[in-house]
Amino acid sequence: MTHQPVPADGPATAGAAAKRRIPLIAKVYGVLCIVTSIAALALSVLIIVGFTWAFFRGTLDLSIDTSVANLIIFIVETALSLALFVLLLVLGINLLRNRRRGAAQTAEAASFATTGVIACEIMLNGISGLNVPIIVILVVSIVLASWLDPSLTQERELQRKLRDMETREQAEEGTLGLDETGRGYITLNFFNLFWIFVVASVIGLVLETVYHVVIVDPGHYQDRAGLLFGPFSPIYGVGAVLMTMALNRFHKAPLVVVFLVSAVIGGLFEFVASWFFQFAFGLVAWDYTGSTLFGLCPDPVAVLFQGRTSTLFMCMWGVLGLAWIKLLLPWMLRLVNLIPWNWRYTLTTICAVLMVADCMMTLLSFDCWYERMAGNQPESAMEQFMARNFDNEYMAERFQSMTINPDDATRAGR
Repeated sequence: MTHQPVPADGPATAGAAAKRRIPLIAKVYGVLCIVTSIAALALSVLIIVGFTWAFFRGTLDLSIDTSVANLIIFIVETALSLALFVLLLVLGINLLRNRRRGAAQTAEAASFATTGVIACEIMLNGISGLNVPIIVILVVSIVLASWLDPSLTQERELQRKLRDMETREQAEEGTLGLDETGRGYITLNFFNLFWIFVVASVIGLVLETVYHVVIVDPGHYQDRAGLLFGPFSPIYGVGAVLMTMALNRFHKAPLVVVFLVSAVIGGLFEFVASWFFQFAFGLVAWDYTGSTLFGLCPDPVAVLFQGRTSTLFMCMWGVLGLAWIKLLLPWMLRLVNLIPWNWRYTLTTICAVLMVADCMMTLLSFDCWYERMAGNQPESAMEQFMARNFDNEYMAERFQSMTINPDDATRAGR
């Protein structure tokens, strides 16, 4: 039986990328993941068994003064931590067995679990409660998810080579980010999703500013920025990323389907974001308590979600989702493809680092703002730096749409 040769740029390329051996340093990290996760899981099991035994024997002290919110956050963090340990165990096994795609998918899941653990820890203990290992796990998981994925490896090689004229024409025409399989509109890779976040953050800020000047408080300008530096409102950036991921394969779906999915995703994300910032830092950026339906009756959505979202704003998210998927996403793709193909990864990496730094500085500024408003004097070098450069007056001026009340936070020991 004879075998036909496979074209150099055909399936063999993806197969070679998938079978390429994982470097030794990644396998060493895999061993650390296995050892650490097994030890952590064993310790967790012993602790859970101990608490359960003490509870049934009636020797467990339940008089600890804590709120229901703190208890819920602690339970969620514990569940996410256990899930993270399991994912790290699976990740280590995949790395040792040279399973690139499985390792990439597990690393991606681990990055989401780690992000949840970090968010819970900030709500309980502030940024000062974070430790270096959890941040290292997040960074390494994100890097591994991108580096090990065979499809991304193949794409990077294709971008570096671009040997055939057809690929060069696609790069010049700005269609490189389209999903060639036809299952979705665009390829859901880091490059596309990052620039969706950036562009939507800017567009969202402009729309919200105009809405406030024209509708909410006619003629009065208010800075609606959500980050310490730059014209960005990240809630719209994250919302656009979530909508793109959810609706990418349904970009040709009926308008009512796109509207409903966008409304639900936007409303739920608005609720989670409001919940996080209030419980972590005592910050309130929006409150729809008291909203009504056409002035006739209380808004049931606002009541159900405690004023963190409302029917009106869920409908606005639905309209934004329609406009994004049907109109703005194609325009955004053409805009981003103005970046020369040979600069794409370098420029994206630099901008991503700057954006991460901006987000981290913003969270640090919120944390220090909370501590000062709670009556705690700056002690560490970082707290003193933030107090000198981003004091209470600066923060109130920069984040004009936000109010802060430390009593609304749920930090342990507050």
